[in-house]
Amino acid sequence: MPDGLRELVKASQELRTRYYLPAIIYLGAEHGASKQEILDLKWSDIDFDFADIGLIRLYRTKTKKLRTEFLMPRTKQALIEWHQHQQWMRHRKKIKHNGSDLVFCRLDGSSIKGFDKSWRKVRKIAGFERLHFHDLRHTFCSNLLLSGSDLKDVKEMIGHRDLSMTDRYSHLTISRKLLRQEELARFYASDNGVTRPSVEHIWNTEGKNGVFNKKRAD
Repeated sequence: MPDGLRELVKASQELRTRYYLPAIIYLGAEHGASKQEILDLKWSDIDFDFADIGLIRLYRTKTKKLRTEFLMPRTKQALIEWHQHQQWMRHRKKIKHNGSDLVFCRLDGSSIKGFDKSWRKVRKIAGFERLHFHDLRHTFCSNLLLSGSDLKDVKEMIGHRDLSMTDRYSHLTISRKLLRQEELARFYASDNGVTRPSVEHIWNTEGKNGVFNKKRAD
């Protein structure tokens, strides 16, 4: 839901949450991060300079899965802005940091229990009052499939234990297949000079040593 995502981020910027909630929203929608993964995230889990793209490691205690992904551009920018704001506020208010490495925490570095209250305010402003934060994980999985990934890709990138947990999204592969078939239809219609494959070519590509298709041809 690209438009919906923009509305959520825009709504978050109308409140005091504007400094940190955009990064949380992007982590959910662009990396499929759960609340637990976000609250446990440390700055040492993020490498902003890796390959000029950035890298992030997310650990899900529920499945004991560690996943490493390249940072999506908007997520990266939001995290950088939050980090800069943290440092500026600590300097401005002369707040002593306790040495914590947590990304989302109080200015003194102490941990927070959650961000449910901020999330409820933002979704209300954006007009998505029934939207749960976990729905952003589903958005991530759905958009991966619709943009060309397969179920195995989604399993690995979301951190599921096995493929059966990812099967709920299998219906979306139909849309991806339709897109590929439409592209194939346009290719055939363009008359690119593709010749009809010879019987020998079909034997070589579809049957081991041509045996299977030769028997069929006979």
